[in-house]
Amino acid sequence: MSPDVDLTARKPGPRLLRDRLLALDCRLFEFAAARHWPAAGPVLPRLSRGANHGVLWFATAAAMAASRTPRARRAAARGLASLTLASATINTVGKRSVRRPRPVLDPVPLVRQLKRQPITTSFPSGHSASAAAFAAGVAMESPGW
Repeated sequence: MSPDVDLTARKPGPRLLRDRLLALDCRLFEFAAARHWPAAGPVLPRLSRGANHGVLWFATAAAMAASRTPRARRAAARGLASLTLASATINTVGKRSVRRPRPVLDPVPLVRQLKRQPITTSFPSGHSASAAAFAAGVAMESPGW
């Protein structure tokens, strides 16, 4: 049995550009966390949970396919194929390559935090990659959708 791999451990050596980008990322995260968005409290955690494992996009594809037009069904299928490829790539190669640890959630109000925090690295984002891939796949087949 192989030992567990710490995906958040950074590779040794100077990484000036990486360190600057991480510092900027930290400042942007803290800026967003400090903002008071009344509607975000109940919505964002639910939206995040709904996007886990592509559930939101599978539901969207099902709704598209239910429209019973061949173009909508092809767009839904292409969106799901894109989602599958992007998710597999990001969650294997992407996260193992970048290894960005999740930010400390101290500045985020409790109402906007998830009850169970993810354990994988946070960049590249699986949620963002899935959303972009699904939207791009659908748009390639049917820009109207």
